[in-house]
Amino acid sequence: MQATEYTLATEVADDWWEVEALYDLSFAPGRSALSSYRLRDDVDPILELCLTARDGDGVLAGAVRNWPVRVGEHQAVLLGPIAVHPTRQGEGLAALLMWRCIDLARSLEWERMFLVGDAPYYGRFGFKKLENVEMPPPTNPDRLLALDLVPGAWSGVSGTVERAID
Repeated sequence: MQATEYTLATEVADDWWEVEALYDLSFAPGRSALSSYRLRDDVDPILELCLTARDGDGVLAGAVRNWPVRVGEHQAVLLGPIAVHPTRQGEGLAALLMWRCIDLARSLEWERMFLVGDAPYYGRFGFKKLENVEMPPPTNPDRLLALDLVPGAWSGVSGTVERAID
């Protein structure tokens, strides 16, 4: 079996409908009712951290978006949603997108990143359970995971996650 090569690029306006269709395919129909979506309402994503992955034929195989949020006076990157087309899962594409987002966020001088997800999966990227920080309900606090992009960035940060523009 030959490995597929993907081209990663910053998402552009013409990608929007395709990325949304991938998210609809990959997630439950009620995905926009999740509390993380309330943090995204009327907030522009971090464009440099919104990526697409296309195969050699230009077909969208994966995508990720990232959003600015606040915890008290601290800025953070909310990673996600991230999705890989069902026919492309198991090829390491999600990991490729994750590592690229982490590297880009560091290069853009973001200090902290977090997501809502499964600790066993995201632990391999360095994410750990986030203590003393709350997402709006109904988020399971055990699924709130954080990554220091700068050593100690989450140390002493506590409070409720809020939209970046509130």
